[in-house]
Amino acid sequence: MSHPRLTRIASTKDNLQGALANHRDQILCILTRYLSQGRTILQPHHLIDELNIAIEENKDTFIQEGPFSKLIRNSQEAIVSPPWVGFAMRPRPGIWEYLRVNVDELEVEELSVSEYLGFKERLVEGSKSLDPFVLELDFGPFNAQFPRLTIPKSIGNGVQFLNRHLSSRLFHNPESMEPLLEFLQLHKYRGETLMLNDRILNLGKLGSALTKTEEYLSKLDASTPYSSFEHKLQTLGLEKGWGNTAGRVLDSIKLLQDLLQAPDPETLEKFLALIPMVFSVAIVSPHGYFGQAGVLGLPDTGGQIVYILDQVRAIEDELLESLQLQGLDIKPQIVVLTRLIPNSEGTTCNQRIERIVGTQHSRILRIPFRHNGTILKKWISRFDVYPYLETYAEDAVTELCAELSGHPDLIIGNYSDGNLVASLISTRLNVTQCTIAHALEKTKYPDSDIYWKSFEEKYHFSSQFTADLIAMNYSDFIITSTYQEIAGSADTVGQYESHQAFTLPGLYRVVNGIDVFDPKFNIVSPGADLTIYYPFTDKKRRLLSLHESIEELLFDPSQNAEHIGIIDPKKPILFTMARLDRVKNLTGLVEMYGKNAKLRELVNLVLVAGDIDASKSKDREEVKEIEKMHSLIETYKLHNGFRWIHSQTNRVRNGELYRYIADSNGAFVQPALYEGFGLTVIEAMTCGLPTFATSHGGPGEIIVDGISGYHIDPYHPDEAGNIIVDFFEKCKTDPNLWTKVSEAGLKRIYSKYTWKIYAERLMTLSKVYGFWKYVSKLHRQETRRYLEMFYILKFRELVKTVPLSNDGESEVEKMERKAHLGPGEEAIVGVHVPPDGAKAKAAVTESVP
Repeated sequence: MSHPRLTRIASTKDNLQGALANHRDQILCILTRYLSQGRTILQPHHLIDELNIAIEENKDTFIQEGPFSKLIRNSQEAIVSPPWVGFAMRPRPGIWEYLRVNVDELEVEELSVSEYLGFKERLVEGSKSLDPFVLELDFGPFNAQFPRLTIPKSIGNGVQFLNRHLSSRLFHNPESMEPLLEFLQLHKYRGETLMLNDRILNLGKLGSALTKTEEYLSKLDASTPYSSFEHKLQTLGLEKGWGNTAGRVLDSIKLLQDLLQAPDPETLEKFLALIPMVFSVAIVSPHGYFGQAGVLGLPDTGGQIVYILDQVRAIEDELLESLQLQGLDIKPQIVVLTRLIPNSEGTTCNQRIERIVGTQHSRILRIPFRHNGTILKKWISRFDVYPYLETYAEDAVTELCAELSGHPDLIIGNYSDGNLVASLISTRLNVTQCTIAHALEKTKYPDSDIYWKSFEEKYHFSSQFTADLIAMNYSDFIITSTYQEIAGSADTVGQYESHQAFTLPGLYRVVNGIDVFDPKFNIVSPGADLTIYYPFTDKKRRLLSLHESIEELLFDPSQNAEHIGIIDPKKPILFTMARLDRVKNLTGLVEMYGKNAKLRELVNLVLVAGDIDASKSKDREEVKEIEKMHSLIETYKLHNGFRWIHSQTNRVRNGELYRYIADSNGAFVQPALYEGFGLTVIEAMTCGLPTFATSHGGPGEIIVDGISGYHIDPYHPDEAGNIIVDFFEKCKTDPNLWTKVSEAGLKRIYSKYTWKIYAERLMTLSKVYGFWKYVSKLHRQETRRYLEMFYILKFRELVKTVPLSNDGESEVEKMERKAHLGPGEEAIVGVHVPPDGAKAKAAVTESVP
C-alpha cells in the first residue's frame, strides 16, 4: 500500500505538471515575477500579493482557480534558487508537502522533507549543502507505534484521544483492570496510605469491598462526615481520599464500580480527577525579574510573570478545594523556581524566599545562576541564560526537595529556559512534566532558522531552538492557550508546528521534530485576574480614587520621562499596552496611525510601553524600538493626538485604566506581528473594551471577528487602520454598536477564559497523564535516551558559544563584604538567614576567600 503523504504529493505533482503543459505562459509569468523580486525566501503574503496582481492583470480564470493557484495559496514559503523555485505546501494544519519547479524547463519535482531542507540550505551554504553527511533529527521512528490523532480539528484535544485509545487497548476484559488496582495501591502522602490498604489484595477483593461499602453508605445521610465512618471503611480496605462525606465517597465508589464493570474513557477521566495525586507543584521560570511588585516593564519581565502568579493562585485554590472534598487535611504547596538576582534594581529579586500574595501555601524560591562557583549578580537577557541552566537545575533539585520536604508531584516549565530546566529536574526526580511555551521565538523572527548565524550574536537561537526541541519532546504533556499555538490556522503556521521540519545550516536538520498530532498537546486557556480586571459597568468596585493619577498620565501637558505627547480629552482613545520590542509591533501601530488621516481625526492613540529615553533601557531590542518611535513622532508630527506613556507596573491602576478608557467609548488594539496568546487582549475584553487584535496567533482565536472584537493583519497596516476607522465611524451613528461589541467580548471571556476553568483542567490533565505514564509506555523511554544523547553531544557544545556575563565583585565590594564577616563565616548573597535558615544557607552561599 502506498503512503498517503506520497500519494498526495504525487497527485499534486501530476496536476501541476498538467497545468504547466496547458498554461505555460501564464504560470511562467507568475514564476518570473517571483524570481524578479530579488528575495531568496518568499513568505505567504509575497506569494499571494503577486498572484493577485497576475489575476487582476490577466483576468484569467485558470490563474484564479487552477492547480497552480491552489499551490500558491497552500504554500507557506517559497525558496528561490534559480532556475528553481521550491514550495513548502500546507494543504491543512500539520500536513506538509514539498515540490520544486524548474522555471527554465517547467518541470516539477517532488521532494522529501530532507531534500527540501537540503535545497533550502543552498541559500546560505552553497556547495557545502551537497555534503551527504548531515546530522538529521528524526523523532518519527520512536513514535511510529505510538497513538496519534489524524484529524486537524482534533489537535489540542490530546487527553480525550489518549483516554479513548489506551482505554480500548488496556481495558478489554476484567483482568486487564489490574494496572488500575496497582495504581490505586500506590497512593500515599508522607507515609500515610491513601485510597486502598493492604486488605485489598486483588480485583476480587476490591469488587467485594466496593459492594459492601456501597451497601453501608447508602443507609447514611449524604452529608455524614467521613470521620463518622472512617474506621468502618478501613476494615473494608478503603482509606482516606474517597471523599469528605458519605455522599461524595458513594459517588466515587460508584464511578469505580462503573469503570470495573464497563470501562470507558469518560468515566476513567472523571474517576482519575477525583484521586488525590497532586499535593505539591514546582513551576519553573528562571529568566527576568520574577517578583510581585515593581518588576513589570523591566527587561524580559511582562505577561509571563503575570500569567504564572495568576496560575499559582488558581492552582492553589483548586488544590485546596479538591483536597478538602477528598476528605484530606493536607496543605498543598506550590513553589515557583526562579533566579535570585543579588543586584536586583530595587526589586525583591534578591530574596531567597517570598510568599506569594493572595495565597496560603505558595512561595517564590530564588536560586542564583552560578558558573565555576561564581554567582552571577546582575540581570542578563533571556537570550543569554543558556550556559547557566544545567548548574541551575542541579542546584534547584537540592533546594526544591529541601523546600518541599520531598519531590514535587508535578513540574511545570515556562518559556525555553524554564522548560529545559524542568526537563532536567524531571529526569532526576521522575516527576510528571508539563511544558508551557508562552512564546517560541522561531515564529516571532521570520527565517531565524535558515539564517540563524545572522541572529546568533544577539539572540543565540541555536541554543534556544535546541533547548525547545529537547523540552517539547521530553515533556509528558504540553498545554497551550489556543489551537493556533499548536497548529496555527488555515493560513498561518502554529508555533509548535514550525518545529516539525526546519534546518540550522551547518548544525543540523530537523526532519521530524515535533508532531502536532501527538496526544501530548492540550488547549487550556488562562484568564485575567478577576480581582483586578472586571467590567467598567461594575460601579461598586470602580477605583475612583485612582482617576486623578490616571488623568495625569493621560492628559498632563508636561513632557517628561513619564509621558510625552498631548491628546484631546473629547476624543475616544485607541489604547495599547505591551513590551516595546519588534514583535509587539508598537512602532508599526504608530506608523499606521501617523499615515491614516481619518483615524487621527477620529481618535487619540495612547500607548503604554517601555522607556521613553533610550539611554535608560538595558534591552538591546527595546533601544532600537525607542529610537524608531522618536523618529516616527517627528516624521508624522505626532506631538498632538498621540500619547506615549512609560511602562506602568501597577496592575491595579492598569485595570482601572482599561475601565477609564472604556468610560469614554475607547477601544484596545493589539498589533503584534505574532502573539502566542494575548493576555492584554483578555484583560481589555474582561474590562469591557472593544478590542482589535492581530490575526496572527492566539488573539485570532480569542476574538470572534466582527462579533466579540475585530481581527487586524499587521502585515497590511492600511487595511487594519481602515477596519478601526470603520468601527469608530459606525459608532458615531449607532452608539449601540460599541455596547454590543463590548458585551459580546465579556460573554466570550466568561465562557472560555477564566482561571478556575484553567486550574480544574490542568489538574485533571496531570492526573490522567500521570496514570497513563504508570500503566503504559507513555514515558517514551527510547525518545528520552535519544534526547539525552542529543543534549550531551550537541546542546552542551552550543552553549559554549554563548558568552558568559562578567559582573564579578569589585575590590571595594569585596572589602565591604569582608568587613561584615567574622573569620570562617559565609556571605549570604542578598538573603537574610533566620536562625532556622539552614535551607537558605544551603541555597546561596559563597565561601569567603
